[in-house]
Amino acid sequence: MSGFFSLKAWHQVWTYRETFELGLLNTVETALVGVLLSLVLGIFFGLMATSGKKWLKCIARIYVEVIQNTPVLLQICFLYYSLAFSGHSMGIIATGMISLGIYTGAYMAEVFRAGIEAIPGGQFEAAHAQGFGYVGMMYHIILPQSIKIILPPAVNQVVNLIKNTSCLYIIGGADLISQTYNFVTGATTGGAYAPAYLVCGVLFFIICFPLSKMASAWEMNLKKRDQKMAVSVKSRKIVMAETGERKKVAV
Repeated sequence: MSGFFSLKAWHQVWTYRETFELGLLNTVETALVGVLLSLVLGIFFGLMATSGKKWLKCIARIYVEVIQNTPVLLQICFLYYSLAFSGHSMGIIATGMISLGIYTGAYMAEVFRAGIEAIPGGQFEAAHAQGFGYVGMMYHIILPQSIKIILPPAVNQVVNLIKNTSCLYIIGGADLISQTYNFVTGATTGGAYAPAYLVCGVLFFIICFPLSKMASAWEMNLKKRDQKMAVSVKSRKIVMAETGERKKVAV
């Protein structure tokens, strides 16, 4: 605990702040590419899961179950070392982007599936009646309506992906956690454990907290909007009923 109040330790962290900046940059870069990949996979397998075709649903289910029920650390190590031993190593950061994208994609697929299935069946029937095919129906009618359901949990998965970049430490990554560990164990920088890990935690918090709050705010706004719409529809029905009663009395 004494290191936390050590001016020398804090000065050391400040002097080598480029180490933390590089780790933060690598973490953000890994997270951005991972998020894009997870969204592509989430939409793809989410649509497969709601396609109504058994073989497509089966493929989507296998992907989701296998990925969700194995540790992300195992998936990172498997991808990295299997490629390395086969002579096709792609680098630690690239491995992190792909493995985290695939891992989070399984959860995104469930988010999209749940969002699509939450749309009333009448919307699907109306789309078919209008002559829309499956892709057109999803693009023009179903997905735009499901966005409000999908966004909050999707943002939460983005936050989880950012935090999971710390798992790259297991393969000697250059992410924020790895850079912090290299700093506190370095021959010339070692010793400033408490300040270094505190700075690392603050940087993660600065990235993840606004996203978490944004997801919560979206969810609250959507609930309030749905409540207002429900009240508005109810009021309209009451007015129409009263108008109908007056017309009957007048007749």
